[in-house]
Parts: sequence; structure tokens; C-alpha cells
Amino acid sequence: MAGDSAAKIKAYAVPVVLFSLSMLYQLVLLPRAFPPSHYDVLGLKTYCSMEEVKEAYENLESKWNSGLEVPTTTEFIKIRYAYELLTNSVWKRNYDVFGINEQDHVLEKLSQQYAGEKFSNIALPLLRTVASDTGDYAFNVITSKEFQSMFQDSKPWLLQVYSSGSNQSAQFANSWKRIAALLNGVANIGMVELGEVQVAAYLSERKPMGRFFFRNVVAFPSGCKTSDCLIRFEGELSVDAVTDWFAMAVLNLPRIFYYSKESLGPRFLAKSSPHKVKVIFFSKTGERATPAIRQAARDYWNYATFACVLWREEEFSVWWNTFGVESAPAVVFLKDPGLKPLVYHGSVNDSWFLDVLEQNKQQELPQLRSLTSEELGCDARGYSRAGRDTLTWYCAILAGRLGPELDSMRETMRRVQETLSKSSELKAASEDEHSITAAVALKSKRLTLSWLDGETQK
Repeated sequence: MAGDSAAKIKAYAVPVVLFSLSMLYQLVLLPRAFPPSHYDVLGLKTYCSMEEVKEAYENLESKWNSGLEVPTTTEFIKIRYAYELLTNSVWKRNYDVFGINEQDHVLEKLSQQYAGEKFSNIALPLLRTVASDTGDYAFNVITSKEFQSMFQDSKPWLLQVYSSGSNQSAQFANSWKRIAALLNGVANIGMVELGEVQVAAYLSERKPMGRFFFRNVVAFPSGCKTSDCLIRFEGELSVDAVTDWFAMAVLNLPRIFYYSKESLGPRFLAKSSPHKVKVIFFSKTGERATPAIRQAARDYWNYATFACVLWREEEFSVWWNTFGVESAPAVVFLKDPGLKPLVYHGSVNDSWFLDVLEQNKQQELPQLRSLTSEELGCDARGYSRAGRDTLTWYCAILAGRLGPELDSMRETMRRVQETLSKSSELKAASEDEHSITAAVALKSKRLTLSWLDGETQK
């Protein structure tokens, strides 16, 4: 019997010990691992009412005024901070549900500022309220009801989760408007107020202990309709950071890199494919290219390559002598060797840029490639650019290894093409019947002049 009892005690000992350790961890160790909440500072239960907060503070205040208790400066600042936070309905809601405590930096700042002072000398209130009205910056606000039907559009969504009582949201307002303008046409933009608790919680991360972790900006990629695939922004809240993140993480668009006057030649121009048009943006601000421009870079990848340059006044002579750029913003198109750069000064409108890019996507003397052979009318299995009914067409091809000599011949051939294209001048200046015939064929799209890299396009 004694042996059976010992066996039973031994069998139950391990579970009992583990249970005891678990309770010790949850009731003693775990709470101590977290700093006291603002409710703890006032000696209150979490999530109690504002009336209870006011009552607790008034009780403490009466003790201070009577001299029964004299708080230290740091103690008073913590208590007063908790009181102001928890008696503001919006701040209390944000703190209770999402743990938002965006002005907590003032605790240390004020403790240092009033070190050695009497608590009665501390200027009140401690916390700053938002001066602007929500209507000043909130637009396209999405409610719980509208949230259910907002995914009908195939475009991705970018949402800002904001609070009407948040200083951070008010300060971010102008940046958000700029972001919305930059993403116009490529994404849907919306805002969700934290008062829409169900939607805001859905967009937030669920952390241990049941607390929601709030993110200011979230995105739903195209085709994403649930929180399982949404993407949360975790960087600095700035126009450049948010738009760059959205362009890369959500739209999968390429980044257009910045180059200096020292690196533009060896790292961009020298490494770009010779058949591609080089497009260079000059910027005064250093902001990244807009998502629309980056989408164009992806769509025209077979035709053009893109770069950015930060404009510096002291480098004016370099860019003027190299490309003819006299100020920023500006866009430069570099095409064939020997051809003068195309320079456009002024701000870049997305639709205007797409039109100009389409007009200049090809070099004047295009490279013959498998991708473009049929488009150029140089594919014997295809058809002429003049149409399928054309029986005879011509393709004159210059071939050679990349280098100065090939560049020179490309320039010569381009000039021949330019001369033939001016058929009226040709007729007046030449009696050469063959030249006139070639000019007619070029004009009717039955003649194409092109070049190829004899080394790599064997």
C-alpha cells in the first residue's frame, strides 16, 4: 500500500509542479516584466470609467493640497499624465484598445525640465491636444459598412488608420495628401478612423495578451481581400518612404536609382544595353520617382533604361556641357550616338511623360533584335511594316562589334536615314534615281535601316 501511495504521489508531482510554476509566471513574473500601466499609476483597475479616473485623481489632489502627502516631481508628472490621458475620450479609447500612447515622450522630458522643482510649479496641462479639425485632413473615410464592399475594384488599396485626436495623424495630413496624389491612377486611397473599432482592429496585428498592435498605414495588394494577405508599413512616416514601400512591396515596381556626376557614366551609361534609350531625371529634392514613372520603367523595360540625378547648382556646368540641362526638374532622353540629347525642363506630368516616352522609346536607328525584328519589318517570316499585302520590302542592316567604329557607322547610317526621310529636299538636291526610290520606300515603310551587335548577336 505504501508503495502504491508513493507511486501516485510521484505521478502527480510533476504536473502539480508545472502548474504551480505556470501560475507563478502568469501572476507574478509576467506582470513585472511589463511597466505599470497608467491605470496602475492611479491605483485603478484597467479599463475603468473616466468618472473613476477623475475621482481617483481628485482624492490624490485633496491629499496634496492638505499636505498629507507630497508627491515628488516625477510622481506628480506620471499621475497627472495618466489623468489627462484617461480623461480624454479619444485618447482613452486609443490607449485601451490599441495601446496608443503617442505623447509618452513628455514624461522623461518634463521630469528633466522640472527636476528639483516643487510639483506645484509644473505648468498644466501636460499634454497637447490637436488644434486642427478632423475635416482638415480626413478624406475618403471608410466605415465598417463600406469596408465590406470596397474590394470590388481590382486596384490595390492603401489605407491610413488614423485618430481624430492624434497629433501624429494631424502632422501627417499634408504628407498623406501628397501620397494620395502620387498614387492617383495606380491605387485606391482610403482612411479608417480608430473609432471604427471593428475595422481598425481587423487591420491591426494581434499581439500576446490580446492587445492589438496599431499600424498607421496598411495595404491590400491587387486581389487581396482579407487580413491574411494585407501588408503593414513599418517604416518612417514620410512621403518618400511610404510611396517607395508601396511601389516595391505592393506594386512590385522597380526602383530607379540615383547617380552622381562621378557614377552616372561608369555605373549607368556604360552598363546600359546599347539598344535602349537612356532616360535621366534631374531632381532638386531627391525624392524617388513616382509609382507611375516606375510603372513606365517596368512597362518599357525592353526599350529604355532609367536613372535619377540630384541637381546641385555647383554642378551646373557639368550637366549643361554634357546634356544641355540648365536647371531641375528636367528629363533627358539619350538616343543614338552623335544625336543631340532631348531635354525637357519643368515638372513631369505622368500622362505627358508617358506620351513622350512612347514617342521616343526607339532609337532613331533601332537595333535589330529577335524581340523587334517583326515590328521593324526585318523578319522574313513576318510581314512589312507597310502591311500584310506588301510583296517586297527591304531591311538594311549594319553589323559590327560594339565600339567607337560601330558608333561612328551607326551615326552615318542614321544620317542617311534622316536624309532619305526628307524626300522633298532629296529630290531638289539629287538626280540619283536610286536615292529617290529608297526615300519613297522609307516613307511607305517598306524600307527599314537598323543595326546589330555582331559579337553577341551571332
